[in-house]
Amino acid sequence: PPASQNNEQGSTLRDLLTTTAGKLRLGSTDAGIAFAPVYSTGTASGKSGRTMPNILDDIIASVVENKIPPNRAPKISVKSEIKDEPKDDRKCIQDDCSKLYSDIQYSWICDKHVLWLRDHKNSNNWKLFKECWKQGRPVLVSGMHKKMNFGLWKAESISLDFGNQQADILNCKDSIISNTNVKDFWDGFEDVSKRQKIKNGETALLKLKDWPSGEDFKAMMPARYEDLLKSLPLPEYCSPEGKLNLASHLPGFFVRPDLGPRLCSAYGVAATKDHDIGTTNLHIEVSDVVNILVYVGIAKGNGVLSKSGVLKKFEEEDLDDLLRKRLKDSSELPGALWHIYAGKDADKIREFLQKIAKEQGLEVLPEHDPIRDQSWYVNKKLRQRLLEEYGVKTCTVIQFLGDAIILPAGALHQV
Repeated sequence: PPASQNNEQGSTLRDLLTTTAGKLRLGSTDAGIAFAPVYSTGTASGKSGRTMPNILDDIIASVVENKIPPNRAPKISVKSEIKDEPKDDRKCIQDDCSKLYSDIQYSWICDKHVLWLRDHKNSNNWKLFKECWKQGRPVLVSGMHKKMNFGLWKAESISLDFGNQQADILNCKDSIISNTNVKDFWDGFEDVSKRQKIKNGETALLKLKDWPSGEDFKAMMPARYEDLLKSLPLPEYCSPEGKLNLASHLPGFFVRPDLGPRLCSAYGVAATKDHDIGTTNLHIEVSDVVNILVYVGIAKGNGVLSKSGVLKKFEEEDLDDLLRKRLKDSSELPGALWHIYAGKDADKIREFLQKIAKEQGLEVLPEHDPIRDQSWYVNKKLRQRLLEEYGVKTCTVIQFLGDAIILPAGALHQV
């Protein structure tokens, strides 16, 4: 019905604006208008007057003037003073945690920047998680593999079930992508002699690019999909049905990012000569991410570092004391090395990488974004320069078998 015939109080902002728009008067004209033409650039009903986009102020003014009942003062509070800077939230949390969350097993790692929840079964974990998540800080939850059917995630099991599938395989050394049988990748996963060789005879460092992903994962691997879902940490946030998983409850007219799940599989760098490359270059995700390490393969063959050699490589990193202690625990199996940066440091990192590119004689185009393009793995030497020249500290995390790393959207990371 026309707005003028609808006397009901608008129940939503859209209703409110729609019912109000038809009653407005523009300048000296008496033209009543429908709400839709607000988006046009013509004049009201063809008469001289202000252009249509400008009536938004009139709509808002009319809403304020006409829609607040006269017997009720508007509950609008405008702060005219700037408060003092808030206290360091990190310190506040740590001061209070020991008292408020005494029933939760947790520690702080990476200079107290990352929360480590050590008991994945504790149903109260989400309460402490919530406090950290407000501040956009990463969280580590260990032991997720204890809830999973481990046999489903073995390399040989996946190869047996899906070896005949075709998938994109990335050579991490030169960023060349090829389409090949999944079996070729899995055959070399724990046997270096069966891995592809690149031009100079070096062993290729390969990665299966997000295979399978999203709906394909669910359709192709229903048993593994169900096993993953029942094993997610902090289900209140991470489960698709979690009451605090806002992305899952967005109305249908929002464009959602790909929420997965996706399987990320890669060879380790232990069998390569160049240990300054990664399998996932520095980048940002547009949504929050939970990454669970479901399997760690032990590669065999010529040139592969021994277990002690691998541990030594990890120990060369700038590690938290608690992570060093985990490395010495024979029941723990380290599998991935993460470097994480806060989203607020993105501009400094971007400027630093463009500077390094110029030093190396690379062309830096105006539209080039080293983070968006995922063109850099920041090695140890560059991480040190980033700290010295820009004051940006790297948060280094070792992901052990069964660890879930939960990252907020906007956090930079490489693996």
